[in-house]
Amino acid sequence: MVKQSRYIIFSALMLSLITMGTALAAETKEEKALNKQAGEISATAKTNQGEKVVMGRLEKEFNVTDAQVQGLRDKKLGYGEIAVVLSLSSKMAGGVTDANIQQVMTLRQGPPTMGWGEIAKKLGAKLGPTVSQVRTMNRETSREMKGGKEQGMGSHQGQQGNMGHEGMGREGAGGGSGMSHGKGR
Repeated sequence: MVKQSRYIIFSALMLSLITMGTALAAETKEEKALNKQAGEISATAKTNQGEKVVMGRLEKEFNVTDAQVQGLRDKKLGYGEIAVVLSLSSKMAGGVTDANIQQVMTLRQGPPTMGWGEIAKKLGAKLGPTVSQVRTMNRETSREMKGGKEQGMGSHQGQQGNMGHEGMGREGAGGGSGMSHGKGR
């Protein structure tokens, strides 16, 4: 009887672990896809002209200001992570506001720190739409970069020259471009 009880308890425990593992695997898959896309955006920003293109995309996609993006950069976020924060913020009531950005950042940085899937769940959102939005932004950024190379950045220079992103860069972050923020740093 004792062996049978142990077997039942052990079986129930294993079934619980397998079920939890399956649930976590689906979330992990989305988070992996999101982190991959975010990493690609950050890598693009490290290339020649990439930072200007990524900044322009973030501002256009999420209707944010240079100051809002720089505020997140000052918190040591890469451009891909910024895209995730802004995407999650856009799913909240009121959209991308400083308060919503701060709420996402508080959940991300903790304590306790949370993964992107946990944050989405806490905000009552699904992570899939954020993965799609960041993937689309990555695709558009790549397309713009390729178009710029083929056209010698002709049309993009004119647009971005008016956006005020010249001299953007971060010493010690994002590849150490050695350029300043244009804010006396």
